[in-house]
Amino acid sequence: MSEFAVEKSENEWREQLSPEQFAVLRQAATERPFTGALLDVDEDGLFHCAGCGTVLFSQDQKFDSGCGWPSFDAEAGTVVKRLDSSHGMMRTEILCGTCGGHLGHLFNDGPTPSGLRYCVNSLSLTFTPRPSDDATED
Repeated sequence: MSEFAVEKSENEWREQLSPEQFAVLRQAATERPFTGALLDVDEDGLFHCAGCGTVLFSQDQKFDSGCGWPSFDAEAGTVVKRLDSSHGMMRTEILCGTCGGHLGHLFNDGPTPSGLRYCVNSLSLTFTPRPSDDATED
């Protein structure tokens, strides 16, 4: 039995994801800082895994860390954490708990009370705005 509920072949992932998303989510690549489409999103809503659609973070957990990637101080969904000793560093890698897609890394240097900074690649996420409470009924 797999660790993750959603399993696909490499070819299935390549068909579903853009080449850039595949590199990040399935090969643990990192997008260049300050280039991600979701870095400056400040609209109320939810951030989902770009691989499987699982809700991972919400806008009220997002903050501007100045690091160049979307940063969150908590998770809204299941995020798996594991040791990453690549590139001569000891870090905590974060993965989508549903499909195992690489999201980024977790650091203990966040400015909020949690002290956490989930540093996430925009390419690993999609964003869905929450409906406005302003909607009026006829």
